[in-house]
Amino acid sequence: MSGKVYLVGAGPGDPGLLTLKGKATLERADTVVYDFLANEDLLRYARHDCENICVGKRPGEETLPQESINELLASKAAKGKIVVRLKGGDPFIFGRGGEEAQALALAGIPFEVVPGVSSGCAAAAYAGIPLTHRDLSSSVAFVTGHEDPSKSTTSVDWEKIARGADTLVLFMGVQNLAEISAALALAGRSPKTPVAVIRWGTRAAQQTMTGTLADIAEKAEGIEAPAVIVVGEVVNLRDELNWFELMPLFGKRIVITRTREQASTLRESIEQLGAEAIEIPSIEVRDPQSWQPMDKAINRLQNFDYLVFTSANGVRKFLQRLPACGRDVRDLKGLQIGAIGPGTAAELEATGIRVDFMPKEYVAEGLLEHLKGVEVRGKSFLIPRARVARDVLPRTLEERGARVEVVEAYETVRPEFAPGELERLLTPAPDAVTFTSSSTVTNFVKLLEGEGLRGILERGALASIGPITSETIRKQGLQVSVEAAESTIAGLVQALQDYFYRNA
Repeated sequence: MSGKVYLVGAGPGDPGLLTLKGKATLERADTVVYDFLANEDLLRYARHDCENICVGKRPGEETLPQESINELLASKAAKGKIVVRLKGGDPFIFGRGGEEAQALALAGIPFEVVPGVSSGCAAAAYAGIPLTHRDLSSSVAFVTGHEDPSKSTTSVDWEKIARGADTLVLFMGVQNLAEISAALALAGRSPKTPVAVIRWGTRAAQQTMTGTLADIAEKAEGIEAPAVIVVGEVVNLRDELNWFELMPLFGKRIVITRTREQASTLRESIEQLGAEAIEIPSIEVRDPQSWQPMDKAINRLQNFDYLVFTSANGVRKFLQRLPACGRDVRDLKGLQIGAIGPGTAAELEATGIRVDFMPKEYVAEGLLEHLKGVEVRGKSFLIPRARVARDVLPRTLEERGARVEVVEAYETVRPEFAPGELERLLTPAPDAVTFTSSSTVTNFVKLLEGEGLRGILERGALASIGPITSETIRKQGLQVSVEAAESTIAGLVQALQDYFYRNA
C-alpha cells in the first residue's frame, strides 16, 4: 500500500508562523524529512515514534544531493508511510518543492502541497518593512540571487527587474550582494535606492542592516546566509515601523529546564516577548515504582480531613488513579483541599475541584503560615507528592499533632541526551537559564557536569522561580541573578524582563 508525501512549508523560522494544516500533517507523520532552514522546534508536534531525518543544506555545504532527497521521499512513501517534507518558508518559492513534486509524480507517489509563510514577506514584516505601500510601492518582484551553478547562462534579466517592480525581494543573494547592487544600478536603479539585508528573519537571532545600493555591500559585509534582501523606498519605513527588534526580550536565548509537558506556558510567554526559547528538560516525570501506597490511601479517603497538593504533577497523577480505584472526584467531598501555588490550584480547578486554601507565599512555609491559626491536632492529612521532596511540611504538621500520610505520586529522573546534543543546544551560550524547582537545578547541573559544560552556568543569568529554588542554586556554588517576586511562571517572566531592562 502506497503512502503519501506532504510538501509542507515550515515558515520562515518563528514556530508560531507554521500553518494549522502544517501542524496537523506533522502530528500524523511517520517520517519527517526536514531542512536546515526549517526550525527544529517544530518537530515537537511529531509523534514520539516518528522518524526524523535531517537533510539540511547549510551554507557552503550539501549533506544530501537533491536527487537523493527525491529518492528518499519516494521510497519511504512506497512503504506505506505518511511522509512530511518540512521545508523552510514556502515549498514552491525558491524551495525546490516543484522539483520534488515532479519526482513524486513521475514515481506515481501521491503528494499534497501545504503552503507556508515565505521568508520573502515575513522577514521584511518582522524588520518593520511593508513590501507594498500606497504611496511608495504598488508592485513586488521575488528574485533569486543565486541560480543553479550548472546553468550556462543567467535567466535573471537585471535590467527588466530593476525597472519592473517598485520593491525587489532577493533570496539567497547575500554572497553576491556587491554584484547584484552593481547590476541594479547599471540597469537604471538609483544608487541611492534604500536596501535592507535581513538575516534569520522572524527569529530572535534576527539581524537587520540597512543602506543603499551604493553602500549596502560594504555595510553588510560579514552577514552570512540565510538572509533576504529588500530593495526599494519602503525600506525607509523601518525607522517608523520597526517593532520586533524592540520587544523586551528580543535576541535573548533563554533555556527552559522544565519537563517538556510543562514547558509550553513559559515558552510561549518568553517567545511573545521576542526571546528564543531553548527547551532542555532536566527532569522527566515517571510513575512511581508501585501504585500500592497511593491506591491504599485513595481507598481510605473518608479517613482524611485534608488533601494537600504541592505540585501540578501531584494533582495529575492523583486524579489519574481515582478511576483505577473505583473512585471519582465526588469522593473528595468533605475534604479540605489545599494547593501550593496557582498552577497547582488551576490543575485542580480544571477538573471542577474547588480549592479551599492556598498560601500567599507559594512554598511549604507559606502553607504552614496559612494554617497557623487552624487547630490541626488530631486531624489527618494526605499529601501526594514526588518521591524526593522537602520534609518541612509533613514534619511541621506532625510536630503540631497532626497525622500525616505522604504517598508517592511520581518520581523525577534526569533525561538522556545524545552525545554532543547539549553542547549544540547551548551554542552560543544562553543569556539566561530558568529554574522552576530545586530538582530542575540539581539535575541540570549534573547534566552539564557530565558533558564538561558547567562553565556555561557562569556566563549567563540564572533565573529562579522562588526562594527555595534560589537556595538550591546557591548550594551548587552558583549565583542567582533573577528571582521572581511571585513564585509563578508569570512572576518569573516579569523578573526576566526587569533584569534585562536594568542591564540593557
